[in-house]
Amino acid sequence: MKISYNWLKQFIKTEWTSEETASLLTDLGLEVEGVEKYESLKGGLKGVVVGHVLTCVQHTNADKLRVTTVDIGDGTPIQIVCGASNVAVGQKVPVATIGTKLYDKEGNAFEIKKGKIRGEESHGMICAEDELGLGEGHDGIMILADDLVPGTPASKVFNIETDEVFEIGLTPNRADAMSHWGVARDLRAGLIQKNINHSELITPPVNKFKVEKRTLKIDVKVEDAKLAPRYCGVTISGITVKPSPEWLKNRLKSIGLTPKNNIVDVTNYVLHELGQPLHAFDASKINGKVIVKTVPAGTKFTTLDDIERTLHEEDLMICDEKGPLCIAGVFGGKNSGVSENTNAIFLESAYFNPVSVRKTAKRHTLSTDASFRFERGIDPNITPYALKRAAILIQEVAGGEITSDIVDIYPKKIEDFPVVLNFDNVKKIIGQEIPKETIKKILVSLDIKVTSVSDTSLGLIIPAYRVDVQREIDVIEEILRVYGYNNIVFSKKLNATISNSPRTEDYKVQNIVANQLTSLGFNEMMANSLTSPEYIKLSENLREEFNVTILNPLSNDLSAMRQSLLFSGLEAISYNINRRNSDLKLFEFGKSYHKFPSGYEEQKHLTLLVSGNRLNESWTTAQKPSDFFLFKGYVNAILSRLGIEKTQNKPVNSDVFAEGIAIVVGNDTLVELGTVKKSLLKHFDIKQEVLFADFNWALILKLISTKIKFTEIPKYPEVRRDLALLVDESVAFDAIYNIARQSEKSLLKDINLFDVYQGNNLPEGKKSYAVSFVIQDNTKTLTDTQIEKIMGKLQNNFETELGASLR
Repeated sequence: MKISYNWLKQFIKTEWTSEETASLLTDLGLEVEGVEKYESLKGGLKGVVVGHVLTCVQHTNADKLRVTTVDIGDGTPIQIVCGASNVAVGQKVPVATIGTKLYDKEGNAFEIKKGKIRGEESHGMICAEDELGLGEGHDGIMILADDLVPGTPASKVFNIETDEVFEIGLTPNRADAMSHWGVARDLRAGLIQKNINHSELITPPVNKFKVEKRTLKIDVKVEDAKLAPRYCGVTISGITVKPSPEWLKNRLKSIGLTPKNNIVDVTNYVLHELGQPLHAFDASKINGKVIVKTVPAGTKFTTLDDIERTLHEEDLMICDEKGPLCIAGVFGGKNSGVSENTNAIFLESAYFNPVSVRKTAKRHTLSTDASFRFERGIDPNITPYALKRAAILIQEVAGGEITSDIVDIYPKKIEDFPVVLNFDNVKKIIGQEIPKETIKKILVSLDIKVTSVSDTSLGLIIPAYRVDVQREIDVIEEILRVYGYNNIVFSKKLNATISNSPRTEDYKVQNIVANQLTSLGFNEMMANSLTSPEYIKLSENLREEFNVTILNPLSNDLSAMRQSLLFSGLEAISYNINRRNSDLKLFEFGKSYHKFPSGYEEQKHLTLLVSGNRLNESWTTAQKPSDFFLFKGYVNAILSRLGIEKTQNKPVNSDVFAEGIAIVVGNDTLVELGTVKKSLLKHFDIKQEVLFADFNWALILKLISTKIKFTEIPKYPEVRRDLALLVDESVAFDAIYNIARQSEKSLLKDINLFDVYQGNNLPEGKKSYAVSFVIQDNTKTLTDTQIEKIMGKLQNNFETELGASLR
């Protein structure tokens, strides 16, 4: 939010510098993020002075040039070569002295330097209108008034306004400060706290408001007082729509607004002056009465930006007897606005329901200065005052007469808020005792009325415009920010309690896994939890009725909470590939969101995504793409690092994988991993293979919460035996693994598949598995007889259950 310091000083007289004022505003909670200088004319005509032409003779070497002597008020006349045909002795002219910077139409600067023109020295420039930025004329130099004194700065002659503009980072709760008047109120409170008691708030007078005639009365009907608690209006006739005067243009330009015409500019001026949005309708375009109501869903309405919008049944509209004229509190209509032919207006000032305005603005993706204020809550008591203020200004800049009484429909007054403030609570929250008189002084400076006083508390009435101050704690915050956070004394003693946190806290486990993955070349990603509701159509496992949808989405593509982390991950893969970063290893800790019949539910996941080559390109290593087995190794490494064993592999129950497995513990799925289907990748324009794993994080935390048992390293040697088994092509290694574990539970320590062969010299439909078995007894050395017995048992069970044979 931009605040003009010159404008601000119309409300409160202060001799403080802008830096001092900015510091105080920041201490008060209105953080000044920067101070910019504003000049109504770029450069401010610095270095340009009034000159008096003393002599003027023809240049000896150029027919179109003249050599002049000019008095610029410093006692030493200077010589200037001028090409204007209208320069003459005795004239008062604008002179740009050496070192002056002037600006062209594009805003580019050029500096006036001492020079020689056809052999004659020139120590400045006599300027035309366009050279100074004061007009378009370039037929000759500007001729100034004869009574001007040489040396007078041109900025004073042409009333160049300079200003300093505060850029305030306003927090959403401070609706009361969304205007120059609101900021001045806070500034006054801060100055009073610093004992600068002459800081009175000067409010713009409205005593000149007078109804001259009652010739244009427009009736108003409010059908829904909940959506429009207060509505005021008045008519002004005989106006002339034209450009605004310079003072008004400068005020708006200083805060970044582009002047339109005198009527629209006044409504914008009062909006930023008092914080009350206004709207002017062309009275000739209002058919019958003004009706404030909602309209049927699907009604078409064209706004000022020439876009036809489809209205919602909850959108509050300003209508006449034929149809909508304006979206209340948000945006005007194309067919009812002020034009250059307008000679009478209906001026509206209202208080609209903040929630209703916010929903409408979001629904139509409109954000205006008016909606910004209405949806945060404005002052309901300022409505008629702002209307009078605007009407007086319109008469000043556009002429006309006020031709109706003010219509003020206010069926149920919005009351101020009563709050009881306990002095002990103030001390407890702030941590320091503030004198009671200081507290009362601060509250009164903030327009908070003290209705009762006791030794222990104050009875207060909070003005309705302070929508953020409705509880005792809010009042304490107000006291503290005006008293000054910097004035609170802090103890040098720090008390802390050391707590013993468990090893399996979520963030600790996350850090362990994240450190491991980053050491393997993975990068962590964080995707938006908001996603497109259309993604659920890409997987039969996701259901539309389980979507958690957003009531006021930023866009249709971000209107639902994600049910799966896969699609946001594929968006990241696609984004990187499109930017020539195709070798990717990504992981994400995130949540999925579901609306089950039993209620809303969040589920935490760890997901891995791998695509492209295993390693960066190098002359020492051939490029090789990441494959399923490497990816499964990453997954198993995580489980191994967390000490999760006794898992089983089962067919995956997910339609997003072309090939994949599920790692389960008992009946619970711990991880699903596999190769993402090409049809799914095609939707994201991904042409290379993508591997995806989804960890059930809640189950991981549950499994690692058990106590860890330590055993002594065995003293006795282990024995390895290998078997080359000929089995059917349909037999998986998992079956061999499980049979071996069941056959020998105590002495069989490890089972490993180290070779798979399919091809020549094998019977059709068969394949060869080379499997190693590690056998060990922790209490004694194994004998050959024991080893042969175990291996014989394994071989027999493989032959019986799998039809296997030794190669």
